[in-house]
Amino acid sequence: MTAEEGKGPIPLVIDTDTAQDDCVALLVGLLDPAADFLGITMVAGNVGFDQQVRNAHLTLAAAGRLGEVPIHLGCRRPLVRDWVSAENVHGDGSGGLSIDEDGLEVSAEHGVDALIRLAAENAGALRIVAIGPLTNIATALVKDPDFVANVGELYIMGGSNNGRGNITAAAEYNFYVDPEAAKAVFAAGFDITVIPWDPLTLRDAVFSRARLAEIAAVGTPLAAFFTRIVDTTLAFDESVGIPGSTHPDSLTAAVLVHPELVLEASRYAVDVETGSDLTRGYSAMSWGVHGLEPNARVIERVDADGFFDYIRGLLAAPVVPSRSIRGF
Repeated sequence: MTAEEGKGPIPLVIDTDTAQDDCVALLVGLLDPAADFLGITMVAGNVGFDQQVRNAHLTLAAAGRLGEVPIHLGCRRPLVRDWVSAENVHGDGSGGLSIDEDGLEVSAEHGVDALIRLAAENAGALRIVAIGPLTNIATALVKDPDFVANVGELYIMGGSNNGRGNITAAAEYNFYVDPEAAKAVFAAGFDITVIPWDPLTLRDAVFSRARLAEIAAVGTPLAAFFTRIVDTTLAFDESVGIPGSTHPDSLTAAVLVHPELVLEASRYAVDVETGSDLTRGYSAMSWGVHGLEPNARVIERVDADGFFDYIRGLLAAPVVPSRSIRGF
């Protein structure tokens, strides 16, 4: 549902482990009028938890909306396993940018409680974009038996659709970090849409250096912010043979508010491996020939040019940052 199709902007929460493209996903919620951005819930993932919070404040400042959208601190570790860092990919997650942190605040309400409350207050209408490990979502469904029914749609960046992983040969990072949470979420009965790593992201959400140069040429503070924060992941992506920077998180937010970007999608039975060290976090996506009941819509193809144009258009907004951003 877009804002035009419904009665107004879409009530939205982004559950995130804020680093690099997570920041761009936050910009979708912050800058697109189709989104009524109600809150950010933080989950343990890409980089150190406190750094993720700093990255979220930084992004709010870059969008000129510092202090307007609450940040709720959620689960600081996976359900049963030790946290696994992706700092080798993301560095500090901000490209070395920072702001004066004096007076910055986070909400006193825990992220899980915020998810439960916002779902109840917007029953059937709330959309959650989950772009980190699914620890907060799994904890909320255990804590509140009405949570699943109250969530309108859950958009998940995670897994691969019968393809390769990115942290291991088998697993995508978000599902690998907390496979028990991912398994519980897919079994719970949510209305789920999945934006996978492979093949979708690797084919339709990679910005080449030529495209990154187009964004840099936009010349706005937002474009400069984007260019700086993606530098670290660009270097890593190119080192592993990917011809540009990867943008699965911002794609997840974008297809929620602009479903016209989706060209192909199918229903799948999705489950997540928890019992094997070798294939921990593997997303088994059955496409209808194994006698399993589908539990998720998996995006198979998007309008790659349209997605790039959308992100470039967002970054062209003449936004004045809420605070001076250091590090350029």
